[in-house]
Amino acid sequence: MPVPPLGDYPPEEFRTEGHRLVDWIADYLVWSLDNPVLPKVRPGDIRSALPSAAPESPASFEEILADFERVLVPGLTQWNHPRYFAYFPCGFSSPGMLADFLSTAVSQQAMLWRTSPAATELEEVALDWLRRAMDLPEGFEGVIYDTASTGIVHALAAARQAGVPDVRARGLAGHASFRIYVSEHAHSSVDKAAITLGLGLDSVRRIPADGEHAMLPGALAEAVAQDRAAGVVPFAAVATVGTTSTTAVDPVAAIADVCAAEGLWLHVDAAYAGSAAILPECRWAFAGAERADSLIVNPHKWLFTPFDLSVLFTPRMDVVREAFSLTPEYLRTAEKVKNLMDTGFQLGRRFRAVKLWTVMRAFGVEGLRARLRDHIRLARLLAEWVDEDPAFERVAPVPFGVVCFRAVPPGVEDLDALNERILGRVNDSGEMFLSHTKLGGRYVLRMAIGNIRTTEADVRRAWELLQGACAAG
Repeated sequence: MPVPPLGDYPPEEFRTEGHRLVDWIADYLVWSLDNPVLPKVRPGDIRSALPSAAPESPASFEEILADFERVLVPGLTQWNHPRYFAYFPCGFSSPGMLADFLSTAVSQQAMLWRTSPAATELEEVALDWLRRAMDLPEGFEGVIYDTASTGIVHALAAARQAGVPDVRARGLAGHASFRIYVSEHAHSSVDKAAITLGLGLDSVRRIPADGEHAMLPGALAEAVAQDRAAGVVPFAAVATVGTTSTTAVDPVAAIADVCAAEGLWLHVDAAYAGSAAILPECRWAFAGAERADSLIVNPHKWLFTPFDLSVLFTPRMDVVREAFSLTPEYLRTAEKVKNLMDTGFQLGRRFRAVKLWTVMRAFGVEGLRARLRDHIRLARLLAEWVDEDPAFERVAPVPFGVVCFRAVPPGVEDLDALNERILGRVNDSGEMFLSHTKLGGRYVLRMAIGNIRTTEADVRRAWELLQGACAAG
């Protein structure tokens, strides 16, 4: 039934179409298991199959869903497929998906406490649950952003506010050059944050790493001393727990020592591996994180919470508010409360907390731990297979759920080209999706295990495909 000329779907029509959609999604989750992980379309195929202009007349939801299935599903990369092993995992789960539906349905805009007391206070509660599960200190306050790339902008803006308070009013003009220190393996979001904040790419200084791809604290201290002598102002360092390429762990405690001695803001990027802090046996990786000025974790990566939901924890939320709080008259209210709009450059905010709250309730912390432990078990099992096969070599430790390796069969002169061919073959098979990185100039295959539906059979099948692609030369 088309939408009436005025108003929305009548309640009974919405109920009918909602049931149709849930049935479709349930069927899709089954269908996806037997269909390619990567779409088999060419650039422009989707666009050319859609009208160039919006329709003048209404269409029924049944027609819209049929076109979604016919035109768009063939162009979907299946991030929630159990053999999606590329990049980092997608935080898919059925309870989280249902919660996302709830979030959209109630249509909250959580800029002020008044505009949504539920969204504001549930965010406080859910993030305190997560903080406790991660064993972070009680003084750490959290706020939800969309992604870690947004979070790092806020963290570095707070660092800038702490170091140069007048920059909020006067800008950067007239100030000396600033410096942010990161590992050579740090995520590119730090560079983008420097661009966004007007600090410039030249403000980011990369610090060498050791043989396990972790930042060298001594090299950090030396770089700070050099910059001070040159008249550059050091103001922040970023330590990473779970780097993007290899999930390496920077020595946070030693980096915190340097930051304390030099008066630097310490930011810990735990976007991927932060979820592992809920495991007591992984807490070693976070030693020193309690001394951070800010820390980011993405439940939408490895805590089964649908994209997008990234959390910034900080014991210095007052500084974040100093950097961003701005209240025009039309947003003033009488309540003495904390408003989410004061913790960032966004005014409006989605009701994201309901997704994390639902996932933590649906699985329980022990259920989440069990699933993460199984992913780590599977990653270490794959690492054992790699280590036992003379045609392959592992190139990095496996602290979490990512295995970095490459094919090295005897008699092959161009190993980079071989590994690139292997990647193409396994991805073209449709049975899995793998990504790569480069370490020390070498082309490396990278397999991330973290989907809630991934089983040992999926990992074993992926390994068989990799061995077969290697044997094909």
